[in-house]
Amino acid sequence: MATPAQSLSTALRTLPSRFYSARRLPLFAFRDSQFVVVAKPLACSFGLNRASLIATNLKRFQCKTKSAMAELAAERGKGRVQVFDSEEDLAVSLAKYTADLSHKYANERGAFSVVLSGGSLIKSLRKLVEPPYVDSIEWSKWHVFWVDERVVPKDHEDSNYKLAYDGFLASVPILPGHVYSINEALSAEGAAEDYETCLKHLVTNGVVDSSAKTGFPKFDLMLLGMGPDGHVASLFPGHPLVHESKQWVTFIKDSPKPPPERITFTFPVINSSSNVALVVCGGGKANALQKTLGKDQGSDPLPVGMVKPEGQLAWFLDKEAASKL
Repeated sequence: MATPAQSLSTALRTLPSRFYSARRLPLFAFRDSQFVVVAKPLACSFGLNRASLIATNLKRFQCKTKSAMAELAAERGKGRVQVFDSEEDLAVSLAKYTADLSHKYANERGAFSVVLSGGSLIKSLRKLVEPPYVDSIEWSKWHVFWVDERVVPKDHEDSNYKLAYDGFLASVPILPGHVYSINEALSAEGAAEDYETCLKHLVTNGVVDSSAKTGFPKFDLMLLGMGPDGHVASLFPGHPLVHESKQWVTFIKDSPKPPPERITFTFPVINSSSNVALVVCGGGKANALQKTLGKDQGSDPLPVGMVKPEGQLAWFLDKEAASKL
């Protein structure tokens, strides 16, 4: 009989990698709480440089001083906020950020646990399948999970697995047994229980770290998107699941966004992560960001405002999404 991990692993075909020309990085850097102008475009490097934060198109923020912008983000405890002139520039920076963490954890732990979400996030990972990253990342060390999934067949257009496979996984040599998809043949409740069993097995085996603080799984990197209503994973505003505090993985049958049946990580798991990147693009998400990162934050936070990892939180925003900050 197959183990829980084996039953959740999906065999992937490794297709030829796609190659594109490298793009330039923005001309503004943020170091030591100050914006500085660099004479030439910042070049990609392979070393982990935690101090390098990118931001562009500061015209929208002329009412604030450069130092005030840095102090604002730190003061609110909302993590590291980066604003890019375009989604293209965001994707370049996100690739370097992900590759640097991959290098760090592959060396330190011998494994890199990565959690994906759906939506536009997968498109923003496209630079990882281009040089230099497609050839330099130790893909054999990657273990890939989903923060939420729709309970539909893997070839269904609503499947987050299909979205990730078509846009990312098919172009990189991650080992088939290191990709953990849900068992969509089960009910939503059964799929959630099965996925949690898989996670507990992998924590026991050391593939996924465990938080000494919370006892929940501690993923190395969680890559999250955000919906226009401020939802993350399948945790929606006003839904009781945002307050789930015991389960690792739970299910929803009445999702306000179709399809209705899904599984999702809970906030205790999300917030036990070593690193969380929130990737948000488009003007349609500006209002939710304003409520979460702006001055007038209410007492009833959106789900995205409940993302508060014990590790590092990094925001990757394009200028349209950040237009109301």
